[in-house]
Amino acid sequence: MRALVVGDTGGIGAALSIALGERGYAVTGVSRRSDGLDLTDENSVTRVMGGLEGAFDRIFVATGALELAGVGPEKSLRGLEADQMMQQFALNAMGPALVLKHCVRVMSRTADCRFAVLSARVGSIGDNALGGWYSYRAAKAALNQLIHTGAIELARSHPQSVVVALHPGHVATPLSLKYGGNLPAVGTETSAKNLMTVLDSLTPAQTGGFFDWEGKVIQW
Repeated sequence: MRALVVGDTGGIGAALSIALGERGYAVTGVSRRSDGLDLTDENSVTRVMGGLEGAFDRIFVATGALELAGVGPEKSLRGLEADQMMQQFALNAMGPALVLKHCVRVMSRTADCRFAVLSARVGSIGDNALGGWYSYRAAKAALNQLIHTGAIELARSHPQSVVVALHPGHVATPLSLKYGGNLPAVGTETSAKNLMTVLDSLTPAQTGGFFDWEGKVIQW
């Protein structure tokens, strides 16, 4: 069994790599730090993904950022800035979509293959009762739509595939703790195991969905 973790040097990505290895997967990790992978540059994505060989049974895209260049999420419309919005979309929506585009060739057409991206509950339009965080919310909502749409296409060519967006919950990483308030947090190791359990439990009939760390469906 083989697994690919995109963003394996981050908190959740590193934990996923360890957890997958413990379950017997031969793990390949790629990241900006190790491979110069820039998800906002398709030439970079093409170069790194193009260097992969063979088929992978599990692919996790554990990338994303709430704070970019030291700028946190907007609290009001007055805080909206075009450049920051574009950066959020590029990293949190376009980047994972480009990874999926370039990973299709390393996903088996006949065997069980599963692809998951880390999304966020705040990307749910139906669950948004607080407002704020405009760019991050919108970028994650866009990511969910891109994954849902990609899953529909892949279901035709890869009938055993599962392509989903997963919400890891409130994980005890420095940035998450900075903005999480008093929400209870879990460690990265626990989060990784939860994500793997959820992904393994899904069937091809559930491809294109948006699920939380307990396997519960999150409304769009």
